[in-house]
Amino acid sequence: MSQKKIGFIGLGIMGAPMALRLAEGGHRLFVHTRSQLREEVRAAGATVCASAAEVARAADIIFTMLPDTPDVERVLFGAGGVAEGLSAGKTVVDMSSIAPIATKDFAARIEATGCAWLDAPVSGGEVGAKAGTLTIMVGGQQAVFDSIRPLFELMGKNITLVGGAGAGQTCKVANQIIVALNIAAVSEALVFASKAGADPAKVREALMGGFASSRILEVHGERMIKRTFNPGFRIALHQKDLNLALQSAKALKMALPGTANAAQLMQACAAQGDEQLDHSALVKALELLANHELGGSA
Repeated sequence: MSQKKIGFIGLGIMGAPMALRLAEGGHRLFVHTRSQLREEVRAAGATVCASAAEVARAADIIFTMLPDTPDVERVLFGAGGVAEGLSAGKTVVDMSSIAPIATKDFAARIEATGCAWLDAPVSGGEVGAKAGTLTIMVGGQQAVFDSIRPLFELMGKNITLVGGAGAGQTCKVANQIIVALNIAAVSEALVFASKAGADPAKVREALMGGFASSRILEVHGERMIKRTFNPGFRIALHQKDLNLALQSAKALKMALPGTANAAQLMQACAAQGDEQLDHSALVKALELLANHELGGSA
Protein backbone atom coordinates (compact mmCIF):
# COMPACT_ATOMS: atom_id res chain seq x y z
CA MET A 1 0.00 0.00 0.00
CA SER A 2 1.47 3.39 -0.97
CA GLN A 3 2.07 5.98 1.73
CA LYS A 4 -1.18 7.33 3.14
CA LYS A 5 -1.95 10.38 5.24
CA ILE A 6 -3.46 8.81 8.34
CA GLY A 7 -5.10 10.49 11.30
CA PHE A 8 -5.15 8.79 14.68
CA ILE A 9 -7.18 10.16 17.59
CA GLY A 10 -6.81 8.55 21.00
CA LEU A 11 -3.27 7.48 21.93
CA GLY A 12 -3.76 5.61 25.16
CA ILE A 13 -2.66 2.10 26.18
CA MET A 14 -4.01 0.61 22.94
CA GLY A 15 -4.05 3.57 20.57
CA ALA A 16 -0.38 4.53 20.85
CA PRO A 17 1.08 1.15 19.82
CA MET A 18 -1.54 0.80 17.07
CA ALA A 19 -0.60 4.19 15.65
CA LEU A 20 3.07 3.24 15.83
CA ARG A 21 2.38 0.12 13.77
CA LEU A 22 0.92 2.36 11.04
CA ALA A 23 3.93 4.67 11.16
CA GLU A 24 6.28 1.70 10.96
CA GLY A 25 4.36 0.66 7.84
CA GLY A 26 5.60 3.81 6.15
CA HIS A 27 2.53 6.01 6.53
CA ARG A 28 2.40 9.66 7.56
CA LEU A 29 0.65 10.23 10.89
CA PHE A 30 -1.43 13.17 12.11
CA VAL A 31 -2.43 12.68 15.75
CA HIS A 32 -4.53 14.17 18.51
CA THR A 33 -4.96 12.91 22.04
CA ARG A 34 -6.20 14.19 25.39
CA SER A 35 -3.65 12.06 27.26
CA GLN A 36 0.03 12.91 27.37
CA LEU A 37 1.63 12.20 24.01
CA ARG A 38 4.08 9.35 24.24
CA GLU A 39 7.58 10.26 23.14
CA GLU A 40 7.81 7.24 20.84
CA VAL A 41 4.84 8.55 18.84
CA ARG A 42 6.51 11.93 18.38
CA ALA A 43 9.78 10.17 17.53
CA ALA A 44 7.96 8.23 14.80
CA GLY A 45 7.46 11.53 12.96
CA ALA A 46 3.81 12.10 13.85
CA THR A 47 2.41 15.58 13.31
CA VAL A 48 0.60 16.68 16.47
CA CYS A 49 -2.71 18.45 15.75
CA ALA A 50 -4.56 20.84 18.05
CA SER A 51 -7.98 19.27 17.45
CA ALA A 52 -9.77 16.31 15.92
CA ALA A 53 -11.02 18.63 13.15
CA GLU A 54 -7.42 19.49 12.29
CA VAL A 55 -6.60 15.79 12.05
CA ALA A 56 -9.55 15.24 9.72
CA ARG A 57 -8.51 18.13 7.48
CA ALA A 58 -4.95 16.80 7.17
CA ALA A 59 -5.60 13.07 6.78
CA ASP A 60 -7.42 10.94 4.21
CA ILE A 61 -8.17 8.10 6.65
CA ILE A 62 -9.04 8.94 10.26
CA PHE A 63 -8.83 6.32 13.01
CA THR A 64 -10.34 6.80 16.47
CA MET A 65 -9.52 4.69 19.54
CA LEU A 66 -11.47 6.07 22.49
CA PRO A 67 -12.86 4.77 25.81
CA ASP A 68 -16.65 4.91 25.42
CA THR A 69 -19.64 5.86 23.27
CA PRO A 70 -19.95 9.48 24.52
CA ASP A 71 -16.24 10.02 23.85
CA VAL A 72 -16.60 8.87 20.25
CA GLU A 73 -19.67 11.06 19.70
CA ARG A 74 -17.88 14.09 21.14
CA VAL A 75 -14.74 13.56 19.06
CA LEU A 76 -16.71 12.94 15.88
CA PHE A 77 -19.48 15.52 16.15
CA GLY A 78 -18.66 17.94 18.97
CA ALA A 79 -17.04 21.35 18.67
CA GLY A 80 -13.71 20.95 16.91
CA GLY A 81 -14.64 17.37 16.05
CA VAL A 82 -13.79 15.17 13.10
CA ALA A 83 -16.97 16.07 11.18
CA GLU A 84 -15.85 19.72 11.01
CA GLY A 85 -12.71 18.74 9.13
CA LEU A 86 -14.12 16.13 6.78
CA SER A 87 -14.46 16.51 3.04
CA ALA A 88 -16.03 14.02 0.63
CA GLY A 89 -14.03 10.90 -0.12
CA LYS A 90 -12.35 10.44 3.25
CA THR A 91 -12.78 7.41 5.49
CA VAL A 92 -13.46 7.29 9.24
CA VAL A 93 -12.56 4.08 11.08
CA ASP A 94 -13.66 3.82 14.71
CA MET A 95 -11.66 1.16 16.54
CA SER A 96 -13.17 1.93 19.95
CA SER A 97 -15.49 -0.53 21.71
CA ILE A 98 -18.86 1.22 21.90
CA ALA A 99 -22.61 0.68 21.59
CA PRO A 100 -23.70 -1.03 18.34
CA ILE A 101 -26.91 1.01 18.03
CA ALA A 102 -25.08 4.32 18.46
CA THR A 103 -22.49 3.12 15.95
CA LYS A 104 -25.14 2.71 13.25
CA ASP A 105 -26.21 6.32 13.86
CA PHE A 106 -22.61 7.58 13.72
CA ALA A 107 -22.05 5.69 10.47
CA ALA A 108 -25.11 7.27 8.86
CA ARG A 109 -24.02 10.77 9.94
CA ILE A 110 -20.50 10.29 8.59
CA GLU A 111 -21.74 8.81 5.32
CA ALA A 112 -24.09 11.79 4.90
CA THR A 113 -20.96 13.97 4.55
CA GLY A 114 -19.84 11.95 1.53
CA CYS A 115 -17.30 9.97 3.54
CA ALA A 116 -16.98 6.26 4.23
CA TRP A 117 -17.29 4.50 7.60
CA LEU A 118 -15.99 1.35 9.25
CA ASP A 119 -16.40 0.25 12.86
CA ALA A 120 -13.44 -1.98 13.72
CA PRO A 121 -13.10 -2.79 17.43
CA VAL A 122 -10.22 -5.01 18.45
CA SER A 123 -9.28 -7.79 20.85
CA GLY A 124 -5.82 -8.77 22.00
CA GLY A 125 -4.93 -6.13 24.56
CA GLU A 126 -1.78 -4.08 24.83
CA VAL A 127 0.38 -7.10 23.99
CA GLY A 128 -1.46 -7.64 20.71
CA ALA A 129 -1.40 -3.93 19.89
CA LYS A 130 2.39 -3.80 20.30
CA ALA A 131 2.95 -7.02 18.35
CA GLY A 132 0.52 -6.19 15.56
CA THR A 133 -1.47 -9.36 16.25
CA LEU A 134 -4.86 -7.91 17.19
CA THR A 135 -8.13 -9.53 16.22
CA ILE A 136 -10.10 -6.89 14.29
CA MET A 137 -13.89 -7.19 13.92
CA VAL A 138 -15.21 -4.93 11.19
CA GLY A 139 -18.60 -3.51 10.26
CA GLY A 140 -19.16 -1.62 7.01
CA GLN A 141 -19.22 -1.98 3.25
CA GLN A 142 -17.05 -4.56 1.49
CA ALA A 143 -15.35 -2.06 -0.84
CA VAL A 144 -14.37 0.20 2.05
CA PHE A 145 -13.11 -2.78 4.04
CA ASP A 146 -11.01 -3.94 1.09
CA SER A 147 -9.43 -0.49 0.73
CA ILE A 148 -8.49 -0.27 4.43
CA ARG A 149 -7.48 -3.89 4.95
CA PRO A 150 -3.75 -3.30 4.23
CA LEU A 151 -3.73 -0.87 7.17
CA PHE A 152 -5.57 -3.34 9.39
CA GLU A 153 -2.92 -5.93 8.47
CA LEU A 154 -0.26 -3.70 10.05
CA MET A 155 -2.16 -3.84 13.35
CA GLY A 156 -3.73 -7.30 13.39
CA LYS A 157 -3.72 -10.87 12.15
CA ASN A 158 -7.30 -12.13 12.41
CA ILE A 159 -9.29 -9.56 10.42
CA THR A 160 -12.94 -10.23 9.58
CA LEU A 161 -15.67 -8.20 7.91
CA VAL A 162 -18.61 -9.30 10.05
CA GLY A 163 -21.38 -7.37 8.29
CA GLY A 164 -22.75 -3.88 7.80
CA ALA A 165 -22.22 -0.83 10.01
CA GLY A 166 -22.48 -1.79 13.68
CA ALA A 167 -21.72 -5.47 13.10
CA GLY A 168 -18.14 -5.05 14.24
CA GLN A 169 -19.33 -3.61 17.54
CA THR A 170 -21.86 -6.41 17.97
CA CYS A 171 -19.06 -8.93 17.48
CA LYS A 172 -16.88 -7.12 20.02
CA VAL A 173 -19.67 -7.24 22.61
CA ALA A 174 -19.90 -11.00 22.02
CA ASN A 175 -16.12 -11.23 22.42
CA GLN A 176 -16.25 -9.40 25.74
CA ILE A 177 -18.97 -11.71 27.02
CA ILE A 178 -16.79 -14.74 26.26
CA VAL A 179 -13.65 -13.19 27.76
CA ALA A 180 -15.43 -12.11 30.96
CA LEU A 181 -17.03 -15.50 31.51
CA ASN A 182 -13.71 -17.25 30.91
CA ILE A 183 -11.93 -14.98 33.39
CA ALA A 184 -14.65 -15.75 35.93
CA ALA A 185 -14.33 -19.49 35.26
CA VAL A 186 -10.53 -19.47 35.63
CA SER A 187 -10.86 -17.39 38.80
CA GLU A 188 -13.35 -19.80 40.33
CA ALA A 189 -11.25 -22.83 39.46
CA LEU A 190 -8.00 -21.45 40.87
CA VAL A 191 -9.59 -20.07 44.04
CA PHE A 192 -11.34 -23.42 44.56
CA ALA A 193 -8.08 -25.30 44.09
CA SER A 194 -6.21 -23.05 46.50
CA LYS A 195 -8.96 -23.17 49.14
CA ALA A 196 -8.92 -26.98 48.89
CA GLY A 197 -5.20 -27.01 49.66
CA ALA A 198 -3.71 -27.51 46.19
CA ASP A 199 -1.00 -25.31 44.70
CA PRO A 200 -2.86 -23.12 42.15
CA ALA A 201 0.30 -22.74 40.04
CA LYS A 202 0.58 -26.53 39.72
CA VAL A 203 -3.16 -26.84 39.05
CA ARG A 204 -2.85 -24.28 36.25
CA GLU A 205 0.16 -26.14 34.83
CA ALA A 206 -1.78 -29.41 34.78
CA LEU A 207 -4.89 -27.86 33.24
CA MET A 208 -2.85 -26.25 30.46
CA GLY A 209 -2.31 -29.74 29.05
CA GLY A 210 -5.99 -30.70 28.97
CA PHE A 211 -9.36 -29.71 27.54
CA ALA A 212 -9.66 -26.80 29.99
CA SER A 213 -6.65 -25.11 28.40
CA SER A 214 -7.31 -21.61 27.08
CA ARG A 215 -5.58 -18.33 26.38
CA ILE A 216 -7.29 -16.90 29.48
CA LEU A 217 -5.94 -19.72 31.66
CA GLU A 218 -2.48 -19.23 30.15
CA VAL A 219 -2.18 -15.45 30.43
CA HIS A 220 -4.66 -14.32 33.05
CA GLY A 221 -4.28 -17.44 35.18
CA GLU A 222 -0.60 -16.55 35.52
CA ARG A 223 -1.49 -12.95 36.37
CA MET A 224 -3.82 -14.16 39.13
CA ILE A 225 -1.17 -16.41 40.65
CA LYS A 226 1.67 -13.88 40.39
CA ARG A 227 -0.60 -10.95 41.41
CA THR A 228 0.47 -8.91 38.38
CA PHE A 229 -2.66 -6.85 37.84
CA ASN A 230 -1.18 -3.85 36.04
CA PRO A 231 -3.37 -3.27 32.95
CA GLY A 232 -3.60 -4.73 30.11
CA PHE A 233 -7.28 -4.07 29.93
CA ARG A 234 -8.82 -2.30 32.88
CA ILE A 235 -11.78 -3.60 34.84
CA ALA A 236 -13.51 -0.23 34.31
CA LEU A 237 -13.42 -0.70 30.53
CA HIS A 238 -14.63 -4.29 30.70
CA GLN A 239 -17.45 -3.15 32.95
CA LYS A 240 -18.42 -0.69 30.24
CA ASP A 241 -18.46 -3.45 27.62
CA LEU A 242 -20.56 -5.78 29.78
CA ASN A 243 -23.02 -2.94 30.39
CA LEU A 244 -23.31 -2.58 26.61
CA ALA A 245 -24.06 -6.31 26.43
CA LEU A 246 -26.73 -6.11 29.12
CA GLN A 247 -28.33 -3.01 27.60
CA SER A 248 -28.43 -4.71 24.21
CA ALA A 249 -29.89 -7.86 25.76
CA LYS A 250 -32.65 -5.79 27.35
CA ALA A 251 -33.48 -4.25 23.96
CA LEU A 252 -33.50 -7.73 22.40
CA LYS A 253 -35.66 -9.11 25.25
CA MET A 254 -33.19 -11.85 26.12
CA ALA A 255 -31.33 -13.00 29.24
CA LEU A 256 -27.54 -13.02 29.71
CA PRO A 257 -27.24 -14.56 33.20
CA GLY A 258 -23.53 -15.39 33.01
CA THR A 259 -22.74 -11.91 31.75
CA ALA A 260 -24.75 -10.35 34.57
CA ASN A 261 -22.83 -12.42 37.12
CA ALA A 262 -19.45 -11.44 35.65
CA ALA A 263 -20.53 -7.80 35.65
CA GLN A 264 -21.41 -8.06 39.36
CA LEU A 265 -18.00 -9.59 40.17
CA MET A 266 -16.32 -6.70 38.38
CA GLN A 267 -18.54 -4.27 40.25
CA ALA A 268 -17.44 -5.88 43.52
CA CYS A 269 -13.82 -5.21 42.51
CA ALA A 270 -14.67 -1.63 41.58
CA ALA A 271 -16.33 -1.16 44.98
CA GLN A 272 -12.97 -2.06 46.55
CA GLY A 273 -11.23 0.59 44.44
CA ASP A 274 -9.75 -1.87 41.94
CA GLU A 275 -11.45 -0.65 38.74
CA GLN A 276 -8.13 0.52 37.25
CA LEU A 277 -6.54 -2.92 37.61
CA ASP A 278 -6.36 -5.47 34.81
CA HIS A 279 -9.59 -7.43 34.31
CA SER A 280 -7.81 -10.57 35.55
CA ALA A 281 -8.18 -8.94 38.98
CA LEU A 282 -11.81 -10.12 38.88
CA VAL A 283 -10.34 -13.03 40.87
CA LYS A 284 -10.13 -10.70 43.88
CA ALA A 285 -13.93 -10.61 44.14
CA LEU A 286 -14.09 -14.41 44.35
CA GLU A 287 -11.21 -14.44 46.82
CA LEU A 288 -13.16 -12.02 48.99
CA LEU A 289 -16.18 -14.32 48.88
CA ALA A 290 -13.99 -17.32 49.74
CA ASN A 291 -11.95 -15.31 52.29
CA HIS A 292 -8.93 -16.91 50.70
CA GLU A 293 -6.30 -15.36 48.42
CA LEU A 294 -4.55 -17.63 45.91
CA GLY A 295 -1.67 -19.32 47.69
CA GLY A 296 -2.87 -18.50 51.20
CA SER A 297 -5.46 -16.91 53.46
CA ALA A 298 -6.73 -13.43 52.67
